[in-house]
Amino acid sequence: MQNLLIKQLQGAVESVIRGKSEAVKMVLVTLLARGNLLIEDVPGVGKTTLAYAVAKAVDCDFHRIQFTSDLMPSDIIGISIFNPESREFEFKPGPVFANIVLADEINRTNPRTQSALLEAMNERKISMDRETFSLPEPFMVIATQNPIEYHGTFPLPESQLDRFMMHIRIGYPDPENEKKAVLDRSGFELIELLRPVVLKSDILKMQAAVDKVTVEESVADYLMAIISATRKDERIRLGSSTRGAQFLLRAARAKAWYEGRDYILPDDVRMLAPLVLGHRLILRTRKSMPDAGKILLDIIENIAVPV
Repeated sequence: MQNLLIKQLQGAVESVIRGKSEAVKMVLVTLLARGNLLIEDVPGVGKTTLAYAVAKAVDCDFHRIQFTSDLMPSDIIGISIFNPESREFEFKPGPVFANIVLADEINRTNPRTQSALLEAMNERKISMDRETFSLPEPFMVIATQNPIEYHGTFPLPESQLDRFMMHIRIGYPDPENEKKAVLDRSGFELIELLRPVVLKSDILKMQAAVDKVTVEESVADYLMAIISATRKDERIRLGSSTRGAQFLLRAARAKAWYEGRDYILPDDVRMLAPLVLGHRLILRTRKSMPDAGKILLDIIENIAVPV
């Protein structure tokens, strides 16, 4: 039943984002794995529309934060306001208090404001005035950024990148689906017609089911061999962290469950490794996420796959 629900969710999102089944699948895998997602691609390929469609297809709270150069941390997490009647400060939650948060063009604000999301992404909590506030469950940050615009942008710090479970690109649609997109109504018009097909409680049940997916020891060894190789490769100055290994395992569990299995295959790890680890690597040359992905593919090709 739950697998049927996730297929219905994918179908609903694909009614808006046509011809991008794999990108939609990776967004949903990240959601099932309790992760956060960074979508990087050229303007106009549907990054924001994809995030909107996922949020609209799930009956949950959704907030969009448009990142700009003058955005402040309090614009994200909230602010304490003095109540003259109670003579106490009261916390007014910011837009991060939602189930799905779209951080649109996240690299257009300064690192201080970017870091306001760190605690939320990592611990699902916000600390303010010596108090800690839990974020709603499920919780997911979907961030977008354009790779070719450098004026007025701030590169994401390594600590911020490490909190994203997965980094994906959408790419241009194939000619047939692009033609349909041009002739049909805009993506945002289609989103307005979209109705929720999954409840918040359904997502939580699916996430719990993902946690029960088993990993055979040889597959775990294969995963760790990839992690270890990123730390020994001469082209890489800093390899994957332990968090990267944990995220890769969680993503592989989610992919396996999504495909109707209660166990992980080596192919799950092999396919997801560039998406989960690529943005965490610091190369000896000028850092480039596409270059890191190519190096990861080289590393994976030289590691024996367990039978």
